[in-house]
Amino acid sequence: MRVRVATTALGITAALLALPACSTDTTGATHQPPSAARTGKQSDAVQKPSVLSSAALESRLLDQSDLGSGYLLKPERPAQHDDVTVIGCPALSELGGDAATGGTLVFPHKAKSGFTYGGSSSEISEELYSDSPKKLSDGIDRIFDAMTGCPTYQVVAGGTSIDVASQKLPTPHFGGDEQWSQLLTFIAGGRSSVLKQTAIRDGSLLLIVSGSPALVDRHLDKALDKATATS
Repeated sequence: MRVRVATTALGITAALLALPACSTDTTGATHQPPSAARTGKQSDAVQKPSVLSSAALESRLLDQSDLGSGYLLKPERPAQHDDVTVIGCPALSELGGDAATGGTLVFPHKAKSGFTYGGSSSEISEELYSDSPKKLSDGIDRIFDAMTGCPTYQVVAGGTSIDVASQKLPTPHFGGDEQWSQLLTFIAGGRSSVLKQTAIRDGSLLLIVSGSPALVDRHLDKALDKATATS
């Protein structure tokens, strides 16, 4: 049995819940207090100001040659329009109807891809966005604050009820101007799945990597290096 639901805010694809029998993926998950540090923050005056086109962002996504053997590209799924209700998290509900449905952030320039690993339920997805530094910062900050502001809540989508627990994580220190990270645990039908999501803003570029915690930890620095390469 596989249950898939995207728990998002303003269209952010925060999770694709895969629930194989008796599987709980907690690899790479840590239970530490959230870090208040957002390393290397600079004023917008000295940040890279150029907004990248969607085509330019597409070329900066990780591909199979970057990831290594065992990764298969996931075809993009058609948009789903199930009725969605968020219970127990007013801040997330207030973000609007897209707060609990799959999609992308509402920035004009974007690119995304997703991969499965080793023929299992382990997955990793990458999203890139480009806009002014302030718009990127305000948008993603509002989303993460809403999603991690409620330790537990429930999402009902298309008749499926999913219990969600969210936890802020210490942010990585690979670089960038601002960083956010969280761990999401989903429970449905007595089965659970864990997803890690980390976002890094570097000037006018926003990188979001989501998926199995071990895969996010393995490829985050590589994704940031490729996304921010100037050559």
